[in-house]
Amino acid sequence: MDGLKRQKLPVIGEDPTRTYRLGIMGGTFDPIHYGHLVTAEQAREALDLDLVLFMPAGAPAFKLDQEVSAPEDRYAMTVLATAANEAFYTSRLEIDRGGVTYTVDTLKHLRAYYPKNVKLYFITGADAILDIVSWRDAGQIAELATLIAATRPGYDISQAHERIESSGYPFDVRYIEIPALAISSTNIRQRVALGKSVRYLTSESVIGYIRKNHLYLNQGGMNRGEGE
Repeated sequence: MDGLKRQKLPVIGEDPTRTYRLGIMGGTFDPIHYGHLVTAEQAREALDLDLVLFMPAGAPAFKLDQEVSAPEDRYAMTVLATAANEAFYTSRLEIDRGGVTYTVDTLKHLRAYYPKNVKLYFITGADAILDIVSWRDAGQIAELATLIAATRPGYDISQAHERIESSGYPFDVRYIEIPALAISSTNIRQRVALGKSVRYLTSESVIGYIRKNHLYLNQGGMNRGEGE
């Protein structure tokens, strides 16, 4: 992680006479891609968020049985990808906290850290809304943050509505449509392993980091065609 400093949480909420809106973009980010960035930017614009906090997971609870890149690599790529947007900020909170990463723990920490005039908005995919009622302490998640659910064009949200309503938890969910959600980290990893280009799927800085650190390769270095 050469040249990347350990970062504290950003300052927000300093004016007690107004309300601030803080977006939290959680994820494995293995690697971060344009789908993540477009989702965060459109959520920021649609909900008038003051800042979007990108939160790379330390040890994702739902991926304990899967191979995941080192936290420092995923953090570094997220910093590189978000650096150009002054409304984006990447936090080490979940990485430095250690242990299994649970959304409720992060939201509780943020709620205790920031003043009451800072409202929390948790950004996630519409698919995750179907499962969120079964997440650890789902009722607390509902009380701590408004959910922003990113959907693909044509996505049927009726099932998500039904799941939320039947849970009995006081979830407040806002749905936004994001065309770029067809991009996936899984596909990027597969393309890198096969020596195929991932240009225009993620930023050039992230592609450079992947190449330099030989991420996602089955063997040997990145093929010459990568990034072309």
